[in-house]
Amino acid sequence: MSPLFGYFGIGTTELLVVAILTLILFGNRLPSVMRSLGRGVVEFKKGIQGIEDDLDSSSPSSGQKSEESTAKS
Repeated sequence: MSPLFGYFGIGTTELLVVAILTLILFGNRLPSVMRSLGRGVVEFKKGIQGIEDDLDSSSPSSGQKSEESTAKS
């Protein structure tokens, strides 16, 4: 395991017990929680992509490339 787990003394058995307890306590709600988490990640990626697109469109080099491609056509 990683040094973090070694530092706290958490072994494989303890991780299995925590995983089983989590499934028992949150088993029926776990799919909806994971679905919400997945939607959040997708929205975050869309936001990051939007920011990257805005930065790419505002950079002066992208304008020169588009002018060169239209001049060649």
